[in-house]
Amino acid sequence: MSAININKNNFQNEIMDSEKTVLLDFWASWCAPCRMVVPIIEEIAGERPDIKVGKINVDEQPELASKFGIMSIPTLVVMKNRKIVQQVSGARPKNAILEML
Repeated sequence: MSAININKNNFQNEIMDSEKTVLLDFWASWCAPCRMVVPIIEEIAGERPDIKVGKINVDEQPELASKFGIMSIPTLVVMKNRKIVQQVSGARPKNAILEML
């Protein structure tokens, strides 16, 4: 499975109603570190059917970025049971992202 593009229309259904642990990637197309993280996020999405992976473009979804208090990108957020359990900013290697889960 690949990462899901999350927007305000599918956020409740895909993220808040998810029974699985959720990994969210807040990004923008102009952000070089974000582009470095994209293949890692996609790889994790393909390898880990036990989690849900979502991508939120902060330029297209400013309401969601604001809701999470995103000040810099890339920001990765891990949610369990509708609550944020981890949030980090900046590009991370795959093993560091997996450790967050």
